[in-house]
Amino acid sequence: MKCATCEDDRCFRGHDCFGVADEVRPAYDDPVDRSLMRAAAEVEAEGYAKLTRIEELFAFCKKLPAKRVGIAFCVGLSREAGIIEQALEQHGLEVHSACCKVCGLSKEDLSLPTLRDSGFETACNPIGQAFLLNRESTDLNLIVGLCLGHDMLFAKHSAAPVSTLIVKDRVLGHNPAATLYSSYHRKRLIPAAAELSEGPGRAPEQVGGKTVRSGD
Repeated sequence: MKCATCEDDRCFRGHDCFGVADEVRPAYDDPVDRSLMRAAAEVEAEGYAKLTRIEELFAFCKKLPAKRVGIAFCVGLSREAGIIEQALEQHGLEVHSACCKVCGLSKEDLSLPTLRDSGFETACNPIGQAFLLNRESTDLNLIVGLCLGHDMLFAKHSAAPVSTLIVKDRVLGHNPAATLYSSYHRKRLIPAAAELSEGPGRAPEQVGGKTVRSGD
């Protein structure tokens, strides 16, 4: 499968390239999955290119509906997590937040490498974050800046559906996509790559008077 570099986009015209539509379609009959899909589609239809991601979150929670939201955050983004928590509460949601250092587990006890040569270091605890938010019976959980890998463990152990709101990237101000738009950083990823404007894949299209890429 090489959908990322496909320039045909027959799926946009209803073609089943891999012949699995009949197998996949019944999955959306699951009540939980269907409610998530419908809420997502309604938010997209009503807020396309108008709402920020966090504003989309407010609308999504209302449409789902979700009353209780969990935030699993990195302590390095405590300020951001606090603002998000307050904003959600202002929209009538019950919010529970768990920082990555909950339980105070030792890196040494878990046989993990440390940042310093000596002294106690608390390990990140994504499974503990999931455990605590599961205990609060959250309707959906948000990831705010968890480390790569820790986000996977949190999502694996979360009982509620998970959405990543902020991806941590200390080099690029928590905007990992920036490396794709910078020729300097792109050369570090693909040293032999020529300069790309749009790059391979879908061609731009006009939506609401603006040029966007299909599926943006």
